[in-house]
Amino acid sequence: MFTGIIEDRGKVTAIERRAEFIRIGISTDLDLSDVREGDSIAVDGSCLTATEVHAGTGEFAADVSPETMRVTTLGYLKIGAMVNLEKAMRLGERLGGHLVSGHVDCVGRVLEKRPTGPGYLLGFAVDSRKYLVEKGSVTVDGVSLTVNKVTKGRFWVMIIPHTSSETGLTTKLVNDRVNIEYDIIGKYVENFVRLRNHGSELDEEKLRRHGFV
Repeated sequence: MFTGIIEDRGKVTAIERRAEFIRIGISTDLDLSDVREGDSIAVDGSCLTATEVHAGTGEFAADVSPETMRVTTLGYLKIGAMVNLEKAMRLGERLGGHLVSGHVDCVGRVLEKRPTGPGYLLGFAVDSRKYLVEKGSVTVDGVSLTVNKVTKGRFWVMIIPHTSSETGLTTKLVNDRVNIEYDIIGKYVENFVRLRNHGSELDEEKLRRHGFV
């Protein structure tokens, strides 16, 4: 699990094709001394497994599966690209953002980018608004944000100067792709309500027909 509080902007230093997978190498100022091979790191909001860790040089590598490439922007990365990084949270640490799984729900698109005082108002087009509520949480490229406004298939967030400098979200241009993860609590609530509305004694075959298993 993650919090959506970005710890560093890493740089893509290598992209290697391995059959249907790609392995990406990333350099970072993150302290990797407590990261081991097999640990999770969120890269632009997508939870990846570190397959190589070189703490001394501040570099790590991670494999990206075909499914991850299909549902995220990671398949579009190029050498030199900057990515948002966050190490997995530990129990007992402060939860500065909100609960983020690192499982991207969809790729959204930048719809609007407008300076507002010292910050920016960013608008995004997404596949659905059902998990979005005004003043609720959403994750964009791994960044925990508060939803300002929601309409059909669109939502807006305010980016303060600190978030802008630490995450690079305001370097995005209109029509650029971004990784979107909806609030996990909303998804669980929806699933619970659907199951309840279909009765409490549904057997496995009925659940499968309704797409719950």
